[in-house]
Amino acid sequence: MDIHISPHDGVPIYLQIVNQVKYLVAAGRLAPGTELPAIRVLALQLTVTPNTVARAYRELEIAGVVEKRRTAGTFVSDAGSPLARRERLRILAGRIDALLAEARQLGVRTDDVIDLIRQRDEFLQPDPEGV
Repeated sequence: MDIHISPHDGVPIYLQIVNQVKYLVAAGRLAPGTELPAIRVLALQLTVTPNTVARAYRELEIAGVVEKRRTAGTFVSDAGSPLARRERLRILAGRIDALLAEARQLGVRTDDVIDLIRQRDEFLQPDPEGV
């Protein structure tokens, strides 16, 4: 599991773990049923206290992203797929907000941004003839 934390970005470390696990689930990089590292193992990898990882896992369990199985570990919940869609849309909404803020700073109208998105989408579509 590829998680990177930054003690200097102002976001609590447990929340960085929560957000990154949600992102990995939303992106399909952690499939339903995937086992997460044991609390102590992840704590060692990230050089944080086990309590920090335990808090993150609790938050993820409350959110329905993971489920604990007695004596077996912590796994990505089978109910992760609806969350994955919501989380993907939340991530995109944040990027759209940033795009619109930058467009406003540059004096670009929202209609022009939408037109540009459509143009880029057409450009990025795979060639139907495979050429």
